[in-house]
Amino acid sequence: MDAEIFYVLVGAVVVAAIARWRGWPAPLLVTVVALAASFLPFVPDVEIDGHLLLNLVLPPLLYSAALDVSFVGFKRSLPQIRRLGITLVLLTSLAVGLVAWWILPSLTLPGALLLGAIVAPPDAVSAAAIGRKLGLPRRIMTVLSGESLINDATSLTLYRVFAAIIAGATVGIVDGIGQFLLAVGVGVAIGLVFGIVLHQLRMRINDAVVIGTFGLLAPFGAYAIAEHLLGSGVLAVVAMGLYVGYNSPRTDYTTRQQETPLWLSADLLLESFVFAYIGLQFPRVLSDLGGEEVGRILLLSGAVLLVVLIMRPLYVYPANGWANFQDRRRLERWDRTVESGAFDERRRESKRWKDYSAEELRSKIVRDRMAGLQLTWKDNAVISWAGMRGVVTLATALAAADLAALDTEPSHAIVVVAFIVTVGTLLLQGLTLPLLIRGLGIASDVDDQDDERAIAEVREKSRKAGKEFLAEKRIEWEQKYGEVDLGVFDGFTKRMTRVEKDTDEAQEVEDAAARPSYDDLVALSRGWLQVRRDILLAERDAGNLDEEVMRELMTAMDAEELALDTRGATRQQGRA
Repeated sequence: MDAEIFYVLVGAVVVAAIARWRGWPAPLLVTVVALAASFLPFVPDVEIDGHLLLNLVLPPLLYSAALDVSFVGFKRSLPQIRRLGITLVLLTSLAVGLVAWWILPSLTLPGALLLGAIVAPPDAVSAAAIGRKLGLPRRIMTVLSGESLINDATSLTLYRVFAAIIAGATVGIVDGIGQFLLAVGVGVAIGLVFGIVLHQLRMRINDAVVIGTFGLLAPFGAYAIAEHLLGSGVLAVVAMGLYVGYNSPRTDYTTRQQETPLWLSADLLLESFVFAYIGLQFPRVLSDLGGEEVGRILLLSGAVLLVVLIMRPLYVYPANGWANFQDRRRLERWDRTVESGAFDERRRESKRWKDYSAEELRSKIVRDRMAGLQLTWKDNAVISWAGMRGVVTLATALAAADLAALDTEPSHAIVVVAFIVTVGTLLLQGLTLPLLIRGLGIASDVDDQDDERAIAEVREKSRKAGKEFLAEKRIEWEQKYGEVDLGVFDGFTKRMTRVEKDTDEAQEVEDAAARPSYDDLVALSRGWLQVRRDILLAERDAGNLDEEVMRELMTAMDAEELALDTRGATRQQGRA
């Protein structure tokens, strides 16, 4: 068994590597190749417990995704994310459950609703991969990524409720809502505790290998403890990832440089294995069917696939339209408040409003509470069609098959439907989503223009802060060394504040300047880097700089600091 899993892992990674090399969506290619290979007689039949798959694969994938999500963007797009990740999952579960109960009454209503909970949550791994390749605007990527972080929690909570009903427990609507609130509260609390502890370790331990190891273990611990306390392990991992990712720029640069390739490799390995497993298991699942219900189960699979395909656009457009209508009404009420003079009275009574003008608060409302207005009908078309199912659907279906209270035929039906829906959405939506994006002409040109303006503003602020920093250092230098040649500060200032000039010219300026000791220059460079990092964090926290852009600029600064360390190590070796 161990050798078989190893062979599947190697084969899946090889196919994924080819897909990345050719610029193709790796999840789709891995699934298709595995599906074709499953009919070959020498390909091993790998069978894994669904609970094991959830506990081993889901925590690291969720944590890695949460690390990369912009917390500022997530917060700004929360109304859309909440609609897709909670309300749409609930409605899809109900619709699928009713259709399944009507077509296959032997499932029973709780079993049919259990099936609905299993197939309801989309897996945004493949959608995000396609979106990044085709340059989807950040507003769409934020919604898709954010949805994938919370819809699994909704689905797994529903799964837990319906599994308990099937086992004979009496669970009412109030009990179900209570379980959901408990799962959310406990999950988020456990995740924040883990996130705070991990962040403090990252701030205090200057060993990237040790911190990377803690980072690998933490998602499993947060998930397991939250589930043990009846919370949502998914939300625990997501909360921890968002907290650590948001505070990552405050940690040592070596931690970030170690962390990024580590999680990219882990994602490639785990995602490749999961999608390969989906393809390999599909023929075996079909072969397990027997009896008179085969045709009805296949009919049920097609009907459920159709329901999950049409439920998303049927909900996305009306929900987005209603949200936009409510946002416009909110702005109209605000304008009437300002015109009536009531705003000035409220501002005098409010500590939160006293430092803002009416125009500034209106802009803040638009920016923070009206993210829905940023999405056009084309954006919603992409979001509506980005509903591919994946690891959670597969793993919960396999776990449901092991429920003792579920008869053999219903359990087989659930597994078959889940596999057909997963493979069907991966192929139908995954293969056509690039065509839809290209056909609609959606691109990130506006994001690029906004990023260029934001970067230019940040660079100007960095120059001003850098000059102030160097002026202070010049005074310290004079106090420390007395009358010495201070030309190094002039050369350093020109080199560091003229970032758009050619690097060779800047290097000549540095070489022509009078130079003190190497350690003094390194100290100035590190101080200058810290000033720039502080500017980036301040602009990010103020909402003036997108978090993804900040991370790109931070990566460039990390490379500069690595160059300082590398040069220092080389000099030490030369002296030895």
